[in-house]
Amino acid sequence: MEPKKNPKADLTKNSSLYFVVGLFAVMLLTYIAFEWKTYDEVNNYDISMNVDDLLDEEVPMTEQIKTPPPPPPPAAPEIIEVVEDEEEVEETVIESTETSQEEEIIEVEDVVVEEEVEDVDVPFAVIEDVPVFPGCENESDKRACFNSMIQKHISKNFRYPEIAQEMGIQGRVSVMFVIQKDGSIGNIRMRGPDKNLEAEAARIIGKLPKMTPGKQRGRAVRVPFSIPINFKLQ
Repeated sequence: MEPKKNPKADLTKNSSLYFVVGLFAVMLLTYIAFEWKTYDEVNNYDISMNVDDLLDEEVPMTEQIKTPPPPPPPAAPEIIEVVEDEEEVEETVIESTETSQEEEIIEVEDVVVEEEVEDVDVPFAVIEDVPVFPGCENESDKRACFNSMIQKHISKNFRYPEIAQEMGIQGRVSVMFVIQKDGSIGNIRMRGPDKNLEAEAARIIGKLPKMTPGKQRGRAVRVPFSIPINFKLQ
């Protein structure tokens, strides 16, 4: 015997209808939500400008400085006295400086104008008569003999400083000196990589002998001279 189901107890009855009605309601609510419009409240503002208020400005009070009037001019004297000239003024007579033909002309002896001696330095390269190193008096090219004797003097008196050897210091020292108007050596200046090398270069140049001074236009002048001294470790 088969059990019979009551039609009222069937839960699936009209389910498709309910589904369609629910779907329609949801779609309607969604459409209304998208199409819903809101508007801001309208306020009426007064945007007019009151020009009178802008023009009514308070002008600050300024103090006016009063300049005092200038003092009155001094009063003129009531009575003007006229003083008569009692003393006679002698007039100055200017005599003419032009000579007449009757005056004798006195001859003036020739005036000897002494030439001012300018104490200038003339470089060794351009001086007319170069300083003469002792031993070069009879040489025809005294300039070349001077350079040769300077090199011999440096080689003869050269001595490498021990402290510079220990520290491994070497380099070139530029020496500048002046052969004075009496032939002596002066104004020795050095420039090198180390003070010990500079002192040795000054010692060598200081031992130079007295020379015959250089001459420019027959007059003794100071002659500056420069020479490099190389200190090189073996």
